[in-house]
Amino acid sequence: MPENAVVSSPVVIAELKPLPPVAKPILAPKPVVPKPAAVSRKVRNKAAIPPSTPRSEPEVPDMPITETRTPIPTIALTDNASIQINPSNGGAGSGPPSEGPSVPAQPTPKVDPAVPAAPTAVHYETKPPPSAELKYDVEALNKGQTYHGGGKITWQTNGSSYTINGEAGVLFINALDFKSEGELNDYGVSPLLYTEKKFRKPVTSTRFQRAPDTITFSASTNSYPRTGGEQDRASIVWQLASIGRGDPGKIVAGGVIDLFVAGDKDAETWRFQVLGQEEIKVGRGSVMTWHLARKPQQGSYEKTLDIWLAPQQEWYPVKLRFTEKNGDYLDMSMSKLRQLN
Repeated sequence: MPENAVVSSPVVIAELKPLPPVAKPILAPKPVVPKPAAVSRKVRNKAAIPPSTPRSEPEVPDMPITETRTPIPTIALTDNASIQINPSNGGAGSGPPSEGPSVPAQPTPKVDPAVPAAPTAVHYETKPPPSAELKYDVEALNKGQTYHGGGKITWQTNGSSYTINGEAGVLFINALDFKSEGELNDYGVSPLLYTEKKFRKPVTSTRFQRAPDTITFSASTNSYPRTGGEQDRASIVWQLASIGRGDPGKIVAGGVIDLFVAGDKDAETWRFQVLGQEEIKVGRGSVMTWHLARKPQQGSYEKTLDIWLAPQQEWYPVKLRFTEKNGDYLDMSMSKLRQLN
């Protein structure tokens, strides 16, 4: 449809009701090493105790830029990096019993069986949109200062595989580059590799491995099982567009869509709620859209993500908005659309 076309449709406002909590993914528990038995002060060799060394202070995480969260074009002037501290695995060596009072043996702690980290896969009917290049006007609020810039997302597919390339910047700073590539299968958009490069940060990669079926990260030691339907921060937008085209009955006011999404260090279920239909201004005209919003779970570092999908334009994401907990935001509004097929 022309960019300046105005679609007149009623606005449906959904009354939001509290939703049941989303089950957080649980990592497989690490083996518990029993604490060494206490030794009587009378037999302790004080001379053998090395002088205490000053405790190093952990690096304070940056403020979040993201997944949303974390995770999709975001201004990366600040980052919400979580610090992984991997303790060394020390163990007591074997040897002859030492002289002195006997020490009662401590009971071996019980270890609960591993619990799958990802929820049971949810199958949605999907129909991915045709290849296109979307350009965006970018507005960002960071620490009380408003910035303007531009962004671009290119979605390319041949019917069996896809590639997403994106970038977002303000002023003369390229704040974020990201790429997702993978397959198109019964679950819809199915990523194999996601990479992102934030401003002044190293490149990170998230791999959706097939053998074994796990999700792994270059920036952390976390891993999660794959059961089907998992997404990354870039593919999630196009999976929602694919659901809109393939199963529009799921996109209704008050509806809920749960998808398991991996960022650069970890993964969790993202719950999107369909807020209703809205007519918004994009470029030189207006377009009717479905507004979906995702709010992070309590305690999560991820940001709020709002997506506006346009059914009359192949369900392309004509507007994206990422909002930090402190109110800072990154707003991307489509300025130009070019189909590639």
